[in-house]
Amino acid sequence: MAGNKITTKLQDDLKTAMKEKDKLRVSTMRMLISEMKNAQLAERGELSEEKELSIITSYAKKRRESIKGYEQGGRDDLAANERIELEIVMAYLPEQMGEDEIRAEVEKIIAETGASGPQDMGKVMGPLMARFKGRADGGVVKTIAMEALRGGKG
Repeated sequence: MAGNKITTKLQDDLKTAMKEKDKLRVSTMRMLISEMKNAQLAERGELSEEKELSIITSYAKKRRESIKGYEQGGRDDLAANERIELEIVMAYLPEQMGEDEIRAEVEKIIAETGASGPQDMGKVMGPLMARFKGRADGGVVKTIAMEALRGGKG
């Protein structure tokens, strides 16, 4: 596992967090490392950097969903912890794209695929998510794509 760039950085950062006695950072790092190890066992070999990014993206998505759930349940204290955890996790992902960048790519893909309406969402989302790989939240991409396929009406 030491050959994987992101996993190696996680392990180094875990050691630093332990020395600094940063409990939330330590638990977050341990969870991410555990996710990586589980995936490595499932793959029966080293993980590609792409697979590592996919795992981190999935973990970030879970944190976002938890934040939403805690906020809806009035548990702002737990939502605050999840936000900190999400911030820690996001540091391991490539810089996130802004909405304007996403819109520009969505328009390109729609033109390339010849998509003409909401029924073509599947035609558009596959290439979009492949192009964005860890650089954009799938929910945001889906919202922007649906908006564009509906002709700009939100």
